[in-house]
Amino acid sequence: MISFLKSIYHWCLAFLGNVIYGNPSRKIFVIGITGTKGKSTVVELINAILEKAGKKTALTSSIRFKIDEENQKNTTGNTMPGRLALQSFLRKAVNKKCEYAIIEATSQGFGQYRHKFIDWDAAIFLNLHPEHIESHGSFEKYRNAKLSFFEYVATHRRKLFFINEADENARYFAEASGSGEVVFFSREKFIENELNKGSESIGDWLSSDFNLENAAAATAFAKSQGISWSVIKQALAFFKGVPGRMETIQPEPFRVVVDYAHTPDSLEQIYKSLAATPRDSGKKLICVLGAAGGGRDKWKRPVMGKVASRYCKLIFLTDEDPYDENPTAILDEIASGILPGPKVFKVLDRKEAIRQALDSAKPGDTAILTGKGSETSIHIAHGKTISWNEAEVVRDILRK
Repeated sequence: MISFLKSIYHWCLAFLGNVIYGNPSRKIFVIGITGTKGKSTVVELINAILEKAGKKTALTSSIRFKIDEENQKNTTGNTMPGRLALQSFLRKAVNKKCEYAIIEATSQGFGQYRHKFIDWDAAIFLNLHPEHIESHGSFEKYRNAKLSFFEYVATHRRKLFFINEADENARYFAEASGSGEVVFFSREKFIENELNKGSESIGDWLSSDFNLENAAAATAFAKSQGISWSVIKQALAFFKGVPGRMETIQPEPFRVVVDYAHTPDSLEQIYKSLAATPRDSGKKLICVLGAAGGGRDKWKRPVMGKVASRYCKLIFLTDEDPYDENPTAILDEIASGILPGPKVFKVLDRKEAIRQALDSAKPGDTAILTGKGSETSIHIAHGKTISWNEAEVVRDILRK
């Protein structure tokens, strides 16, 4: 009964938002990007390409809200805005005569019907990895939440669906697309077709496997809008990255990188990418690593520790967002999966952990800080938060 009442409540809010703001999604091309990782980056890549092509855009992501030339950080704590906020965003975008609205769409948002009563024109599926398992109940329910978005978009006629065919869950999303037009993309296709089997380059930031996948998704969508490869390539070449996503704070004498990675697969890809860089040959990869509390995906903690131990010579375990859990216990759970070999330090104070990690770096080394990215706070007990800016903390330590 409680679950039913919650559904009615969320449905009513979604309906009310659409009525109050006059069904704005019918007057603008709306794109939703979903998946476990890469959503924020693909939002920004599509935006960069559309702007390069002379289009007026609006976007909403975990990082920022943008309507034409107006821009502000997302400090709400919600990747996908609430029903009223999302409809308000679309109305403002229409009033500013934006042609495209690009939305980072999440499984938790779908569970609260935030995608309802929006006339989506395109849906993009990037990938699926275990995450939010406790909140959804199982991986299958997590996948079904993502699928519900595609199924909802498919109820409207003549919609576009973009699916990463390299993901093992691609067939589920293809089936959920109904009679819509489906475009499959992949990193391999992108290298083969757009980069001429790898002979062309689009810049260092996009050279890693996971960012090539993100570029492939953005390119597939842009081509559907009649944008030429020459324009797309220019936009990709000038793209400087997303704050907190593989963001290099200092390249020399030792490199410092900040990234949002907070799942085992994301960590694996980040560490593999950094460890494989030729300049790091024979040098140390140093990581600052934590895991969120609040009962969030406890299963992944020892797995993340194991992944870190395969690539990093020094591991600094520290707070990420402990919430009401025992911070020391979280670090112990991560440490339980670490294989013999690397030196491990447990430093609860995140700033101190970063300081020690940077102090231990020598010329040619790489220090990678994961888990916070561009987030603006650390969540601690009793609903309290500590203001936080990982990049600025690093810069402050380096200056001193």
